Amino acid sequence: MFRFILPIAVLLAVGAPLRAQVVETDSGELPRLMAEDVVVIDIRRPDEWKRTGVIEGSHAMTFFDARGKYDVKAWMSKLTPIAAKDRKVAIVCHSGGRSRAVARFLHKGMGYPRVYDVRDGIAGWIAAKRPTVPYP
Repeated sequence: MFRFILPIAVLLAVGAPLRAQVVETDSGELPRLMAEDVVVIDIRRPDEWKRTGVIEGSHAMTFFDARGKYDVKAWMSKLTPIAAKDRKVAIVCHSGGRSRAVARFLHKGMGYPRVYDVRDGIAGWIAAKRPTVPYP
């Protein structure tokens, strides 16, 4: 019996990095990810987008409202046409708290194969003097 368990355990351990995952990254990596066709989703609220602008090429899609409430079905109906499950997605918020939660949700709850959590968010992007464009 052990001769079957050991090979399976080894395969699972070796194959773990190849499975779907949430990857922590920072705003400095976003230009490279965008060049690799990773879809960038800014999950902040409209008042936040208006205050700071947005990263050019990103998609502004609020996940949590001002009270922390969300509507998964409505949000996913907006995301799916932009980023089907076979696409890599990077999630941006203000400073990384909300993006972490949404990245994990997309990976574990919705089966997205590779989701990037931009841990320093738009705050890191702006601190690095990278440009934003006005939110309409």
